Amino acid sequence: MPTNSPRRHRLVPLFLLLLASSLAWADQRRKVIVNEDFSGPGGSNMQTLLVMVQSPQIEVLGVTVVSGDQWRDEEVAHTLRLLEIIGRTDIPVVPGAVFPLVRRREETQLWQQRYGKVAYAGAWDDRWWHEPYVIPPMPEGQPTTKPADEDAEHFLLRMVHKYPHEVTIYEGGPMTNLALAISLDPQFPELAQELVFMGGGLSPQSDNPEWVNTPRHEFNFWFDPEAAQVVLRAPWKKIVCTPTDISVKTRLTPAMVKQIEASGTPQARYIARFYQPVPGADIMWDELAAAAWIDPSLITKSETRYMSVNLDRGAGYGDTLTWTEKDKPALGVQPVEIQVDLDTEKFYRMFVSLMSAATPSAH
Repeated sequence: MPTNSPRRHRLVPLFLLLLASSLAWADQRRKVIVNEDFSGPGGSNMQTLLVMVQSPQIEVLGVTVVSGDQWRDEEVAHTLRLLEIIGRTDIPVVPGAVFPLVRRREETQLWQQRYGKVAYAGAWDDRWWHEPYVIPPMPEGQPTTKPADEDAEHFLLRMVHKYPHEVTIYEGGPMTNLALAISLDPQFPELAQELVFMGGGLSPQSDNPEWVNTPRHEFNFWFDPEAAQVVLRAPWKKIVCTPTDISVKTRLTPAMVKQIEASGTPQARYIARFYQPVPGADIMWDELAAAAWIDPSLITKSETRYMSVNLDRGAGYGDTLTWTEKDKPALGVQPVEIQVDLDTEKFYRMFVSLMSAATPSAH
């Protein structure tokens, strides 16, 4: 075709129009940083990352990793490998805190001797304990990509300064990275759009041994209580909490996994391979928090309370504290929107749909 062809001249403006439309759509996607204790392979933490990445409405700026369910370095490796499997190695994986601000395993073992053994202790649990910097064999294979050459707190700060009031901070693990970012730059919470987190508990209706005797106990708060208190008292414009009370109403069932697996997508095969249909492991802890942020209509009931964490070193150390407007303390507690009930079937449909769809490419 001649270079001065009228048809060619018509195609150029059309291409520019499509490009502008694509860029405008990308700009409309909601920005999020996923801060999580990415234990793996499979399980709630990894499936939460998939919920975020699979949603075409969301731009995952990066994931910041914190010790909790496992140690940070093994979590980083599992996260890198998952992103390789789904073809999204463009998303930076940023290592964060290895240890809580104050609490240590040895001290916690002594605490349990005095006040009773907890049902689940994450990276500290005797059932799978190993030294912090050891990466056990990875059933999904070793990653070939590398983590970002930056720490989590500086990445968090850099992103909220780059996109002021646009970035949601999603927290699905202990809050150590966020507390460190606040200590470096107290403007961090105000520059973020909001904080959305899975954590805390009020009175979950469950026979799970983790809450039978201690309903206000919740692992993310318990692992690093001091960090949780710092974060909850910071001046975020909005805080949304998915507590254990609502998480325990969910289950990833064999039927759902079979339906997902039938789609044949890389993430579907990953979920099916590493699915554990055992009590506790099948609760969709963090997936619900992520999905409800994407589609708030999943939540049918919520209430506002003021929330903090018990820092007394007694039996209640790390427990959730809440107050109403009438009885809140004078110190700087913040209002928290606490999710109470959900449309379970709608949530399940959303999760299956996202896990069965092709993974959106980087834009």
